[in-house]
Amino acid sequence: MERDICTPEHEAFRDTVRTFLAKEVLPHHEQWEHDGVVSRDVWRAAGRQGLLGLAVPQEYGGGGTDDFRYSAVLIEEFARAGASGLALSLHNDIVGPYLTRLATDEQKRRWLPGHTSGEIITAIAMTEPGTGSDLQGIRTTATDRGDHYLLNGAKTFISNGILADLVVVVANTKPEGGSSGQSLLVVERGTPGFERGRNLDKIGQKAQDTAELFFDDVRVPKENLLGEENRAFSYLMANLAQERLAIAVGAAAAAEHVLRLTLEYVKEREAFGRPLARLQHVRFEAAEMATECAVTRAFVDRCITEHSRARLDAVDASAAKWWATELQKRVVDRCLQLHGGYGYMTEYRVAKAFLDGRVQTIYGGTTEIMKEIIGRSLLG
Repeated sequence: MERDICTPEHEAFRDTVRTFLAKEVLPHHEQWEHDGVVSRDVWRAAGRQGLLGLAVPQEYGGGGTDDFRYSAVLIEEFARAGASGLALSLHNDIVGPYLTRLATDEQKRRWLPGHTSGEIITAIAMTEPGTGSDLQGIRTTATDRGDHYLLNGAKTFISNGILADLVVVVANTKPEGGSSGQSLLVVERGTPGFERGRNLDKIGQKAQDTAELFFDDVRVPKENLLGEENRAFSYLMANLAQERLAIAVGAAAAAEHVLRLTLEYVKEREAFGRPLARLQHVRFEAAEMATECAVTRAFVDRCITEHSRARLDAVDASAAKWWATELQKRVVDRCLQLHGGYGYMTEYRVAKAFLDGRVQTIYGGTTEIMKEIIGRSLLG
């Protein structure tokens, strides 16, 4: 969908993404869902097409742009295609900023070329079995041992957890823990003591590997400290706005696409001798959902524009995230209802959208956490 915020360059990039999806992703996605993980080859293909490291400086093989609209185009097209297995946005928009903004020159030379080529797949490990959205409750510890840290703890619900070659781990580097004593450590594949647990069985997003991670006396060299010691919490807060906007962008696009599919369906499907689209109830449902999607699109696009100008704050990002994801959940549920029994069949796109999209109101901060952030800004 062409919009005022997109230039011809953005639309040309959209064509590139669509071609990539048609050639490299959609023919294999069903098999990936069966396997529970995508092929590493598709990551390298994404690198060759220039879809990785959009904001990484060109000297390291990246796109060299801080224009978030390119990321938004990528997210939208993946959402519309239902390609939930290949977590490029996690790699680009969530992990990427930590590497580009916090890494030393030596770390950038080590990690960024692989990050942009697809040879190095990344993940970030925040959530723990007992913490959920409570980042201040993290119990994983990293004890200073002179030239290295000794890392111990467990993480769960880690996207890209099976495939990841680099994992940015949030750990306590002060004995008392808490938000003032957390640091970011980069753990590399094959490090002794770093083990992957189950590839978790989810109700949706079956092709996206989501794992448990375990750290048992893992020696992390001081050279793998990302940013400054004990400043992780501030780094996390600074980057969460982009993460939440990315989720909102995908949610808005998914809602629009499922609605479009449903409008086509009700025009063709007949009941009581006439198309469903002739029923007043169906027309009212369509009118309500189309209006809600249009209003949401206007707000999300404004947030994209503000973020591209480095002006998006945490409150608006939280508002976009909770509103767009709740809209997605609501629209997809109503569209499934309009499909009747066929909507319950996984061969229909609306059923897959229902399963894949349910997590949207949970990860990146639950709807309840988003409302709390907004409420505090209003009432203190």
